[in-house]
Amino acid sequence: MKVHYEADSSLIHDKQVAVIGYGSQGHAHALNLHDSGVEVAVGLRPDSSSREKAEQQGLTVMDIGEAAAWGDVVMLLIPDQHQKEVYEEHLKEHMTPGTALGFGHGFNIHYDRIEPPEGVDVFMVAPKSPGHLVRRTYAQGSGVPCLAAVDQDASGGAMELAVSYADAIGGTHAGVIETTFKDETETDLFGEQAVLCGGSQALIQASFETLVDAGYPPELAYFECLHELKLIVDLYYEGGLEYMNYSVSDTAEYGNYTRGPRVIDDDVREEMQDILEEIQSGEFAEEWMEEYENGAPNLLEQREALKDEQIEKVGKKLRGMMPWLDGDETPDNGEAPDAEEASTESV
Repeated sequence: MKVHYEADSSLIHDKQVAVIGYGSQGHAHALNLHDSGVEVAVGLRPDSSSREKAEQQGLTVMDIGEAAAWGDVVMLLIPDQHQKEVYEEHLKEHMTPGTALGFGHGFNIHYDRIEPPEGVDVFMVAPKSPGHLVRRTYAQGSGVPCLAAVDQDASGGAMELAVSYADAIGGTHAGVIETTFKDETETDLFGEQAVLCGGSQALIQASFETLVDAGYPPELAYFECLHELKLIVDLYYEGGLEYMNYSVSDTAEYGNYTRGPRVIDDDVREEMQDILEEIQSGEFAEEWMEEYENGAPNLLEQREALKDEQIEKVGKKLRGMMPWLDGDETPDNGEAPDAEEASTESV
């Protein structure tokens, strides 16, 4: 594994960079590039609600096609499901030899939804954190780790350009790890589905319901199965598995070793393998794109159903008792995505 802690900053400073989108990642990349002295413009729809915000933050805003024509480097930072359409309608004609097309996630390149022409560098810089942390850590003089990959090296220096870009958004302060579009895409999707979103939410809901069905107060179940999870995740984040076990009680540690494998047993591991194979084969990507193209009925149904879950109603009440929370039910510390990042809105 190759890790970069420094870069030739002149590579990206000699380019005009068009950032397409101004959501969670888009706003962070554009502002960090700007503050690093890179010539940057943000590409948005004429009616985008983000235009005024970006302009107020000192950035140049253009229509998407105008920005793509202007930029030497075009960084596409909108949701996966919108990228192909935006690329075909606004970017493709401007991808001429000598330009570079960048991504924050490998989905559309890895699954061949977007096929840039020859002569164009195609790279990825993927910060391993939400956008608000990319911005916050940069403002504090540091940064978050980034992954960098190259799918097409027309210039012979695409990786160096990617690392230079990562440097300008703060990534070299923490380390820029070379990888591939394949590995980033498949591990990212698997992590989301098996652990970070799918696995953790299913585990939280199942454990909450187990306690409530057994007659325990839902408020206690919420604290034990959801609220306190942040404390444990923080320990994982700070020092890994060993540090978490060192930090909790001996009782908790013993319960971890003896009961955890009963929750994540061989049947669960087999399901994880099936999920990974669906990602590797492209089955999940095809399923998700078909879902989106049909209006995302299952996604919207599940989203609405979640609002009626008891754990959500109890949690909303309990969070109202915690004055240290900001009370915003949109969980992104004030950096909630707008139309450029929202999962069901068009760009």
